[in-house]
Amino acid sequence: MQFPNVATVVAVTAGAAGAVALTPFALYMAGFTGAGIAAGSVGAGMMSSAAAGSGGGVAAGSLVALLQSAGAAGLSASATAGVASVGGAAGGLFGGAVGWLKRMRR
Repeated sequence: MQFPNVATVVAVTAGAAGAVALTPFALYMAGFTGAGIAAGSVGAGMMSSAAAGSGGGVAAGSLVALLQSAGAAGLSASATAGVASVGGAAGGLFGGAVGWLKRMRR
């Protein structure tokens, strides 16, 4: 069994930690804040579309509701694990691609 190189392990770790650290900032920038959805934001547009599609309200458990909940209260433990997994996978792909490109240059 071949072990991953150090760069790939670092990339997976950085991807997971970076995704968890940046998710609250990304939610805030999209308009999902602790005070509610910011007027004129991407989140407001999503809420408007969701409300128009469901007859005037936003359904509990919908993407807009979940994002607003995370923006207001933070990520749950399972959401944090999911975000870290996606970030780690992206970091692993990046680290693997860098390693592959280095091997190709030889």
